[in-house]
Amino acid sequence: MKIESVDFFYLSMPEVLDIGDGSQDALLVRVRAGGFVGWGECEAAPLVSIASLVCPMSHSACKPVQASVLGQRLDGPEDIARIGRLVRDNSLDLLQADHTLAGIDIALWDLIGKRRGVPVFDLLGTKRAYPKTPYASLLFAETAEGTRTAARALRERGFTAIKFGWGPYGRGSAKADADQVQAGREGLGPDGHLLVDAGTVWVDDVDRARERLAALQQCGAMWLEEPFVSGAIDAYAALAKESGAVKLAGGEGCHNFHMAKHMIDHAGLGYVQIDTGRIGGITDAKLVADYAAKRGVTFVNHTFTTHLALSASLQPFAGLESHRICEYPVEAKPLAIELCRDRIERDADGLVHVPETPGLGVEPDEAAIRKYLVETEITVGGKLLYRTPAL
Repeated sequence: MKIESVDFFYLSMPEVLDIGDGSQDALLVRVRAGGFVGWGECEAAPLVSIASLVCPMSHSACKPVQASVLGQRLDGPEDIARIGRLVRDNSLDLLQADHTLAGIDIALWDLIGKRRGVPVFDLLGTKRAYPKTPYASLLFAETAEGTRTAARALRERGFTAIKFGWGPYGRGSAKADADQVQAGREGLGPDGHLLVDAGTVWVDDVDRARERLAALQQCGAMWLEEPFVSGAIDAYAALAKESGAVKLAGGEGCHNFHMAKHMIDHAGLGYVQIDTGRIGGITDAKLVADYAAKRGVTFVNHTFTTHLALSASLQPFAGLESHRICEYPVEAKPLAIELCRDRIERDADGLVHVPETPGLGVEPDEAAIRKYLVETEITVGGKLLYRTPAL
């Protein structure tokens, strides 16, 4: 069969706030081929990625992403990989291409899974999908008391692992940050997994990150996530030598397998966190998961938005039994909550299972798409390049 259409839908909350919450808008991808429909999601600014899908060719290595996708043969996983290579060859200088490809790649895996009647993890060669321990992922509150209250409420809901990130952390004094982490520990309790996400706030400043280690160690934090930007590998490696039991986590900023490989090999990570909606999709995320397992680094999904994105993020490491912890969004905006008809709920033991239905096992809700849809047109030189597609 051949790819007949690639449709992007720009969705947004009525008001987007200046906070570290990527669930406030979404870029939904629909691919049609051979009478089947696959859905995916890009973790990127919607309008920018739409532009990269349809932009006029700048030169031979800077073509619109759709030029490498539409009309392509799609019969199995090998075609998905081939299409991904074609996009990267033809859009080498289009720096948004990896994010745009990601949503398309996810949709292609979903479509092939539906065509063959098997879940995506089966297509990836995983014969048994192991349950994961979800960590509730949310922002630090503005006050330590707010963080303590949030942690206590999540523990009462049965979460044994909680990650606090962004917000005021790293932007004030080391004492204020220590109070936040201590509050998280008190709310979670002594036996839970406490995770901390600095959101790249220190860029590459090892000294500022070092000031936080004692408090993290004292509170028994499992990891310190993204103290630096993804490219600051020397800074990661230096801090990893001093962090002790508090392992470093990072990698969500990686746009392809090679970036993730460099972090695994040289940054001293204990955990590599990959977002399928950024790295180019499930294809590259699976390469990273397999490589991380060989190198003794634990693979963790990165996702903060919808359950469609959550399912996509779980597929690459579903078969890694010892890589048990997974990110689980609990503070998403209504857009992200309502977008999917299906949800990946925790079982009676508090664990998360990858859907075993064909494809990703999660379908968007058309009513929710219509509710949050942002009608968009892109016109260049009087020529219409993009208009919001019909549902």
